Amino acid sequence: QVQVVESGGGLVQAGESLKLSCTISGRTFPSSIVAWFRQAPGKGREFVAAITWSGSTTKYADSVKGQYTISRDGAKKTVYLQMNNLKPEDTAVYYCAAGLPRLTPNFYSTSTYNSWGQGTQVTVSS
Repeated sequence: QVQVVESGGGLVQAGESLKLSCTISGRTFPSSIVAWFRQAPGKGREFVAAITWSGSTTKYADSVKGQYTISRDGAKKTVYLQMNNLKPEDTAVYYCAAGLPRLTPNFYSTSTYNSWGQGTQVTVSS
């Protein structure tokens, strides 16, 4: 069973940066998928970014493209989300999720992912 733990959230001012970490334990495969979602109070869970375990494929929501970067360190079994130029609209609980390899993966759907972390709060003040 794959387990996921996020860390690195906090309170920052607009324009500052944060780097979130997601540590994965358990069996992984080159085509396994790791993604970041976020959820603001009263809102649904929103796709942010995804990466295959091999690092060969990355996906980003249009809202964060050019602002966020997802990467991974296979030796540390850790996926990172570098968030630059943060805005108040980025305020949310950020969740890391892991999914098994799929023939035709839908990176953007929560149903693709079977293992979820507890979430880490990111708050951006103006």
